[in-house]
Amino acid sequence: MTPPSVLLPPSVVAADRGAGAAWRRELAEAFRDPAELCRFLGLEWTVAEEAERSLAGFPFLVPRGFAARMRRGDPADPLLRQVLPVAAEIEGVAGFTADPLDEGRFQAGPGLVQKYAGRALLLVTGGCAVNCRYCFRRDFPYAERGVSRRGIDQALAAIEADPSLTEVILSGGDPLLADDSMLETIVARLDAVPHLRRLRIHSRLPVVLPSRVDRSLLGVLASTRLAKTVVIHANHPAELDGSVAEAIERLGSLPAILLLNQAVLLRGVNDCGEVLRSLSERLIEIGVMPYYLHLLDRVRGAAHFEVPEAEAVALHRHVRESLPGYAVPRLVREVPGERSKTWVG
Repeated sequence: MTPPSVLLPPSVVAADRGAGAAWRRELAEAFRDPAELCRFLGLEWTVAEEAERSLAGFPFLVPRGFAARMRRGDPADPLLRQVLPVAAEIEGVAGFTADPLDEGRFQAGPGLVQKYAGRALLLVTGGCAVNCRYCFRRDFPYAERGVSRRGIDQALAAIEADPSLTEVILSGGDPLLADDSMLETIVARLDAVPHLRRLRIHSRLPVVLPSRVDRSLLGVLASTRLAKTVVIHANHPAELDGSVAEAIERLGSLPAILLLNQAVLLRGVNDCGEVLRSLSERLIEIGVMPYYLHLLDRVRGAAHFEVPEAEAVALHRHVRESLPGYAVPRLVREVPGERSKTWVG
């Protein structure tokens, strides 16, 4: 697919010409063995042993560019902690389940989740470019729930037939892990639905695999009349290096686009007022509005990441008191059955 370059600013075309599928090559070279990542970071063998024992059936995947932002020799590095299995992951903890948001109850059809009025969540793929250990869909049965090309076609037909919908959210897995021809088909189908007004994409790829934001992807996004929102996912300022800033700049060059970030409050990662303040400041610097700070979804295997609500409220107060309002994310939790996110504190 060759998107029409007239839709893109000349600087973007020049920057991405010849890039091809660089992101696919980077993904193919990602770490898939925790011991290999531990060797790369100069960590002791005991750390690697614990990680390999604690995989708990959830595969390990970390792009090398993301790993390069981690501190060498530090098993407590906040980026590493998000992706490296630990023994606590295989301990059963009451209240932590395989489907903490009860998404099965809200499935409106194959690959389609409808929890909130006017919006539908289209599950484009079951894969991600990084496997975060706190992921609330780590046990999600994608194949059973119709996350396939046939399922997506049925979901698009359901969206076309439902005039109450004004916004579609592409999710997964990570929707930007899909190839551009598939995304082009999905976006074109949605663009042709007269009752739709907005397209939202939730993706971690601009952060963990910024080369994904290439000329071809920008062409797909530029081709739609729908107002676009891209919600990235960064939890710590160290994730947002120069390569991410450049990817965000490319996204921001598109017309009618809003760039937001959602973070998860995680023990040992960002449970510090100064870290949260620095995260918001860095996001604003690169052109992304802090949107949500989520309390942990209580998925099985992630209990060691949980921050108690009272502590979360105190941390959020620190951010509110030290930053202008536009730089303060909303502290929220998702409660199954509620008609919107629940604000905390």
